[in-house]
Amino acid sequence: MTLSPPLTSPVPPPVSQRRLNLISLVLVLGLITTILDTTIVNIALDHLHTAFNASVADTQWVVTAYLLAYVAVIPISGWASERFGARRVWMFAVTAFLVGSLLCGLAWNLPALIGFRVLQGIGGGMVLPVTITILTRAAGKARIGRAIATIGLIGQLGPILGPIIGGSIIDSIGWHWLFYVNLPVCLAALVLAPFFLPTGETDRTRSLDALGVVLLTPGIVAVAYGISQAVGVGGFAAVGAWLPLIIGAAFIAAFALHSLRAKRPALLDVRLFARRSFGLSSVITFAGGFSLYALMFLLPMFYQQIRGESVFTTGLLLIPQGLGTMCFILLNRRLAGRIDTRFVIAGGVIVTMIGILPFALAASTGGDVLLLAGQFLQGFGMGAVSLPVMTLAFAGLSHAETPRGSAAFSVVQRVGAPFGVTVIAVILQSYLTGATTAPEALGAFTATFWWVFALSPIPLLLALLLPAASKATTPVTASAAPAEPITPGAQIAPAEARSPAPVAQ
Repeated sequence: MTLSPPLTSPVPPPVSQRRLNLISLVLVLGLITTILDTTIVNIALDHLHTAFNASVADTQWVVTAYLLAYVAVIPISGWASERFGARRVWMFAVTAFLVGSLLCGLAWNLPALIGFRVLQGIGGGMVLPVTITILTRAAGKARIGRAIATIGLIGQLGPILGPIIGGSIIDSIGWHWLFYVNLPVCLAALVLAPFFLPTGETDRTRSLDALGVVLLTPGIVAVAYGISQAVGVGGFAAVGAWLPLIIGAAFIAAFALHSLRAKRPALLDVRLFARRSFGLSSVITFAGGFSLYALMFLLPMFYQQIRGESVFTTGLLLIPQGLGTMCFILLNRRLAGRIDTRFVIAGGVIVTMIGILPFALAASTGGDVLLLAGQFLQGFGMGAVSLPVMTLAFAGLSHAETPRGSAAFSVVQRVGAPFGVTVIAVILQSYLTGATTAPEALGAFTATFWWVFALSPIPLLLALLLPAASKATTPVTASAAPAEPITPGAQIAPAEARSPAPVAQ
């Protein structure tokens, strides 16, 4: 296949560091609500099931509807940014999320809540890829690591703050405030955006690729739906799981052929995956679902089902993982440009594997210090893997390619990585089947942690195939954490929402 040369466009001069900080602040305000919201709502499913006197299957659609709407709009986010300007699209997305949040809080029954969650998902699905576009363009090549790290910091807040905030709200003021809490933050972001966010270039000649939308959007939605159904309906062998996956894969394959034939791809440019940095970074993100991201699915369940901890306490116990990631970023300040990025990623995988061992060897009680230390190592390793991988993916894109590259990478994040997480969830479910005692449940979890440990070397092997990163493209900042794919709510909502039922303690 002959690759077309990268698209070029006039590149604006880099913004000052002060202006970049202000841009980052505004973007963070818009992004943090979409990330926290998913985690908060996931932990509230049992409460909503009771509040609406609905079945568990019906309540699950509060998560599934949001997920499907989220992934449905990702493909057009890049085109919309180029056609209308990134700032305008970002403000539209935040507004849609804000209105959806207000209506969700006012929902009078479960069907209304599910419908309003769709509106929330439309806004949330566009926020992340457009945020990446604005931030990486404003940062420029020399500071792209700082831009990615800023996004990653918000991604790390989800698993830490989500259970704490959600548990506190449900216990004190009611489920409606799970959604109302988004309103002041979104309003602040919308007020500040016109003053600080760059408008972004517009290309009025960018017509929407209608055939591409017809092929790609249903394909992504079908794959996401199939993944979300795999846990709890018999795994991937169930018709409700494998049939949507096959249909979705066929639509995506048809879109790939369509995109390759297009002289100027208008949605996702699949040619970008043929580039070594972007393609391998995407594959590592996908493979990380079987190991790195699967831990974010397993740890909360382990603490709640095996250790009997509350949602609130579980959130506190997950803090060491976030601290580990932040410590990596602080250390990386000194190491940036001195160590080959491939070795940083490989080392991160090894450190993460060491952090898994205390859980694979855990008992039903005791060993708390070892578990917390293991989480710290997991967080450190995740930061060393995810942040450089995402930085390498975007460092190789031109200014003009960033919008479509952001959308393409977001598809991998939102659909690809959860596939691996769901596989781990199915493995756990199979071990838990028939487990009626606490020791049997513990054995199911430890066996699953060993599976995660065994699958972890896959990103390590792929990392060695990556090109070495120059100092300019190596992450260079401090206050950050792994990129959004690590966000538990965003990544593992399909599996999390159908987590196996607790067993007797």
